[in-house]
Amino acid sequence: MRPDVAVFTDTYLPTVNGVTYTIQTWRDRWVRRGGYMGVVYPGSDHDPDPFEYPVASLPFPFYDGFRIAPPWIPEGVADVDLVHSHTPFCLGLSGLAHARRNDLPFVASFHTPTSEYANYLSNSSLATVISSVADRYENVYLQQADRIVTPSPSARRRLRDRGIEVPVTVVPNGIDVERFSPSDGEAFRERHGLSGTLVGYIGRHGYEKRLADIVEACERVDREVTVVIAGDGPARSSLEDRAEESPLDVRFLGFLDRDEMPAFYSALDVFGHPSPVETEGLVALEANACGTPVVGVEAGGLADTVRDGETGVHYPFGDMDAFADGIERALDDRDRLHDACLARRDEMSVEHAVDRLETVYTEVIDEYTADVETPN
Repeated sequence: MRPDVAVFTDTYLPTVNGVTYTIQTWRDRWVRRGGYMGVVYPGSDHDPDPFEYPVASLPFPFYDGFRIAPPWIPEGVADVDLVHSHTPFCLGLSGLAHARRNDLPFVASFHTPTSEYANYLSNSSLATVISSVADRYENVYLQQADRIVTPSPSARRRLRDRGIEVPVTVVPNGIDVERFSPSDGEAFRERHGLSGTLVGYIGRHGYEKRLADIVEACERVDREVTVVIAGDGPARSSLEDRAEESPLDVRFLGFLDRDEMPAFYSALDVFGHPSPVETEGLVALEANACGTPVVGVEAGGLADTVRDGETGVHYPFGDMDAFADGIERALDDRDRLHDACLARRDEMSVEHAVDRLETVYTEVIDEYTADVETPN
């Protein structure tokens, strides 16, 4: 019998990002398998489904999509077997308190390092101070967990380098391969007036993601390409300024509905991903599931997510000539890389991820129960 789980998060629908997508898909698959997973989140415009428990909240002025909610434990998650937190902040503290008050095992997910939020708050030297404080706070929080779940081996190594001693298990977030599959890229091109060789990216435009590197690398590619960027974020205006200086045709599509994303990925010849701060890089997996190779920086989670020569090409961080060369190589070898990407679809599926998550929950509950029952 699957355990009943209470999930606490400070970001959820209607905000669309890697964390909200992961929580929603894990919850849906867990319920589909006959389990209970209640999600406690800051209330907003999202109309809650069964097993979703919004808490009164206010928007956080410095980070779009993040809301502040007071400590609160809804009745619906009072009687559970395990608590799983996806945040070290407001409602994450509620989850920790709920676990400790009721003698429940506590699992914490490590998605985006807290220090990376400093780049949302400031793109200056102040970010360094905020990052240092954030890392120390996050370390204290994560040390309270009975198990930490992280989406990639590189993220696990990062935690070990920071001195975290709690057991850490890699559970890839997984993607919905029913949704993300080769789609009608030609129709997408026609709708948006796109043609020729397309190199693109979709996701949040954060300063730390170095999206201008895509433009710079494509300027060095020895063939005519169009750069297509979808999404939005605080760095968009500076990215648009950089694009205006470029001789390339750079298109900004803005926010795309999730239903359009498979066609977007399928329309691209290559997906460029220069961000060195990913813990996994979910959009890279989505692109691969649609058959599109990824040229990604060999840093952070992308060092694990992108398989060099199989689902894409790696390049060293900051080396624009190598980035350009990687794009050339991926374009030249696209048919083979396309087939290799599709061959990995089952491995990258959310079903595979939830299988591993269930194993983690079972292990943690068994270990916790054994510790409680062992006499001092």
